[in-house]
Amino acid sequence: MDKATQTAPAKIRTFRSRIDIPTTTRIPLVELLNQQLANTLDFYTQVKQAHWNVKGSQFIMLHELFDKVAEAVFEYIDEIAERAAALGGVAMGTVRMAAQNSMLEEYPVSAVTGEEHLNALAERLADYAASVRDAIEKADDLGDADTTDLFTDVSRDMDKYLWFLEAHLQDQFPEGNKKDSSKE
Repeated sequence: MDKATQTAPAKIRTFRSRIDIPTTTRIPLVELLNQQLANTLDFYTQVKQAHWNVKGSQFIMLHELFDKVAEAVFEYIDEIAERAAALGGVAMGTVRMAAQNSMLEEYPVSAVTGEEHLNALAERLADYAASVRDAIEKADDLGDADTTDLFTDVSRDMDKYLWFLEAHLQDQFPEGNKKDSSKE
Protein backbone atom coordinates (compact mmCIF):
# COMPACT_ATOMS: atom_id res chain seq x y z
CA MET A 1 0.00 0.00 0.00
CA ASP A 2 1.49 3.37 -0.96
CA LYS A 3 1.83 6.29 1.46
CA ALA A 4 -1.07 8.33 0.00
CA THR A 5 -3.47 5.41 0.27
CA GLN A 6 -2.52 4.86 3.90
CA THR A 7 -3.15 8.43 5.02
CA ALA A 8 -5.76 10.01 2.76
CA PRO A 9 -9.20 8.47 2.36
CA ALA A 10 -10.69 8.54 -1.12
CA LYS A 11 -13.87 10.07 0.24
CA ILE A 12 -14.53 12.16 3.34
CA ARG A 13 -16.13 9.89 5.89
CA THR A 14 -19.00 11.36 7.85
CA PHE A 15 -21.21 10.12 10.61
CA ARG A 16 -24.83 10.91 11.27
CA SER A 17 -25.39 13.92 13.42
CA ARG A 18 -28.39 15.79 14.70
CA ILE A 19 -26.49 19.05 14.25
CA ASP A 20 -28.60 21.39 12.13
CA ILE A 21 -26.01 21.80 9.39
CA PRO A 22 -26.70 19.77 6.21
CA THR A 23 -24.24 17.04 5.26
CA THR A 24 -23.55 18.84 1.98
CA THR A 25 -22.26 21.76 4.06
CA ARG A 26 -20.58 19.68 6.75
CA ILE A 27 -18.34 17.86 4.26
CA PRO A 28 -16.54 21.01 3.00
CA LEU A 29 -16.38 22.29 6.59
CA VAL A 30 -14.66 19.07 7.72
CA GLU A 31 -12.24 19.35 4.78
CA LEU A 32 -11.51 22.96 5.77
CA LEU A 33 -11.02 22.00 9.41
CA ASN A 34 -8.71 19.14 8.45
CA GLN A 35 -6.60 21.46 6.29
CA GLN A 36 -6.25 23.82 9.23
CA LEU A 37 -5.56 20.89 11.54
CA ALA A 38 -2.65 19.88 9.30
CA ASN A 39 -1.33 23.44 9.19
CA THR A 40 -1.73 23.86 12.95
CA LEU A 41 -0.01 20.57 13.82
CA ASP A 42 2.82 21.40 11.44
CA PHE A 43 3.24 24.90 12.82
CA TYR A 44 3.22 23.56 16.39
CA THR A 45 6.07 21.15 15.61
CA GLN A 46 8.02 23.89 13.84
CA VAL A 47 7.75 26.13 16.90
CA LYS A 48 8.97 23.25 19.07
CA GLN A 49 11.87 22.75 16.64
CA ALA A 50 12.90 26.36 17.28
CA HIS A 51 12.31 25.99 21.04
CA TRP A 52 14.61 22.97 21.25
CA ASN A 53 17.36 24.31 19.01
CA VAL A 54 17.74 28.05 19.56
CA LYS A 55 21.24 29.11 20.61
CA GLY A 56 22.91 32.37 21.55
CA SER A 57 22.80 35.16 24.10
CA GLN A 58 18.99 35.41 23.97
CA PHE A 59 18.55 31.68 24.47
CA ILE A 60 16.46 31.57 27.63
CA MET A 61 14.18 34.44 26.61
CA LEU A 62 13.50 32.96 23.16
CA HIS A 63 13.33 29.39 24.46
CA GLU A 64 10.54 30.49 26.81
CA LEU A 65 8.80 32.66 24.18
CA PHE A 66 8.79 29.83 21.65
CA ASP A 67 7.34 27.49 24.28
CA LYS A 68 4.59 30.01 25.05
CA VAL A 69 3.73 30.22 21.34
CA ALA A 70 3.75 26.41 21.08
CA GLU A 71 1.40 26.09 24.06
CA ALA A 72 -1.08 28.53 22.49
CA VAL A 73 -0.98 26.70 19.15
CA PHE A 74 -1.31 23.31 20.85
CA GLU A 75 -4.65 24.26 22.42
CA TYR A 76 -6.10 24.96 18.99
CA ILE A 77 -5.07 21.55 17.63
CA ASP A 78 -7.60 19.91 19.92
CA GLU A 79 -10.33 22.49 19.28
CA ILE A 80 -10.00 22.22 15.50
CA ALA A 81 -9.96 18.40 15.58
CA GLU A 82 -12.94 18.27 17.91
CA ARG A 83 -14.93 20.65 15.69
CA ALA A 84 -14.33 18.33 12.72
CA ALA A 85 -15.59 15.40 14.79
CA ALA A 86 -18.55 17.41 16.13
CA LEU A 87 -19.63 18.02 12.54
CA GLY A 88 -19.69 14.26 11.99
CA GLY A 89 -16.32 14.10 10.29
CA VAL A 90 -13.07 12.36 11.03
CA ALA A 91 -10.20 14.47 12.33
CA MET A 92 -7.11 13.71 10.24
CA GLY A 93 -4.58 14.38 12.97
CA THR A 94 -1.57 12.12 12.82
CA VAL A 95 1.88 13.58 12.26
CA ARG A 96 2.08 11.82 8.89
CA MET A 97 -1.27 13.24 7.81
CA ALA A 98 -0.20 16.71 8.87
CA ALA A 99 3.11 16.42 7.03
CA GLN A 100 1.38 15.27 3.87
CA ASN A 101 -1.28 17.98 3.93
CA SER A 102 0.27 21.07 5.52
CA MET A 103 0.57 24.14 3.35
CA LEU A 104 3.51 25.53 5.36
CA GLU A 105 7.11 25.51 4.20
CA GLU A 106 9.45 23.08 5.94
CA TYR A 107 11.38 24.53 8.86
CA PRO A 108 15.04 25.27 8.08
CA VAL A 109 17.24 22.91 10.08
CA SER A 110 20.10 25.32 9.43
CA ALA A 111 18.54 27.88 11.82
CA VAL A 112 20.68 28.25 14.95
CA THR A 113 20.73 31.81 16.23
CA GLY A 114 17.81 33.56 17.81
CA GLU A 115 17.50 35.86 14.82
CA GLU A 116 17.40 32.93 12.37
CA HIS A 117 14.69 31.19 14.40
CA LEU A 118 12.69 34.41 14.84
CA ASN A 119 12.73 35.07 11.10
CA ALA A 120 11.83 31.46 10.23
CA LEU A 121 8.97 31.39 12.74
CA ALA A 122 7.67 34.84 11.80
CA GLU A 123 7.54 33.83 8.11
CA ARG A 124 5.70 30.62 8.87
CA LEU A 125 3.38 32.22 11.40
CA ALA A 126 2.45 34.92 8.90
CA ASP A 127 1.62 32.22 6.33
CA TYR A 128 -0.29 30.20 8.91
CA ALA A 129 -2.26 33.25 10.07
CA ALA A 130 -3.13 34.08 6.45
CA SER A 131 -4.45 30.53 5.96
CA VAL A 132 -6.58 30.92 9.07
CA ARG A 133 -8.03 34.21 7.80
CA ASP A 134 -8.85 32.45 4.53
CA ALA A 135 -10.53 29.68 6.54
CA ILE A 136 -12.60 32.29 8.40
CA GLU A 137 -13.94 33.56 5.09
CA LYS A 138 -14.67 30.04 3.78
CA ALA A 139 -16.43 28.96 6.99
CA ASP A 140 -18.47 32.14 6.91
CA ASP A 141 -19.40 31.52 3.26
CA LEU A 142 -20.60 28.05 4.32
CA GLY A 143 -22.77 29.65 7.00
CA ASP A 144 -21.11 28.04 10.03
CA ALA A 145 -20.78 30.75 12.67
CA ASP A 146 -19.22 28.36 15.20
CA THR A 147 -16.37 27.31 12.93
CA THR A 148 -15.94 30.93 11.86
CA ASP A 149 -15.72 31.92 15.53
CA LEU A 150 -13.16 29.19 16.25
CA PHE A 151 -10.95 30.36 13.39
CA THR A 152 -11.39 33.98 14.49
CA ASP A 153 -10.06 33.05 17.95
CA VAL A 154 -7.08 31.31 16.35
CA SER A 155 -6.44 34.30 14.09
CA ARG A 156 -6.56 36.79 16.95
CA ASP A 157 -4.06 34.78 19.01
CA MET A 158 -1.73 34.11 16.08
CA ASP A 159 -1.64 37.82 15.20
CA LYS A 160 -0.64 38.52 18.81
CA TYR A 161 2.16 35.97 18.69
CA LEU A 162 3.33 37.24 15.31
CA TRP A 163 3.59 40.66 16.93
CA PHE A 164 5.66 39.13 19.76
CA LEU A 165 8.05 37.50 17.29
CA GLU A 166 8.32 40.53 15.03
CA ALA A 167 8.94 42.87 17.96
CA HIS A 168 12.32 41.16 18.35
CA LEU A 169 13.10 41.93 14.71
CA GLN A 170 11.79 45.50 14.47
CA ASP A 171 15.21 47.12 14.55
CA GLN A 172 16.12 45.07 11.45
CA PHE A 173 13.02 46.00 9.48
CA PRO A 174 11.88 49.53 10.30
CA GLU A 175 8.76 50.89 8.63
CA GLY A 176 9.11 51.23 4.89
CA ASN A 177 11.78 48.53 4.57
CA LYS A 178 11.20 46.24 1.59
CA LYS A 179 11.13 43.17 3.87
CA ASP A 180 8.18 44.65 5.76
CA SER A 181 5.13 42.99 4.26
CA SER A 182 2.55 45.32 5.81
CA LYS A 183 0.26 47.16 3.45
CA GLU A 184 -0.11 50.89 3.55
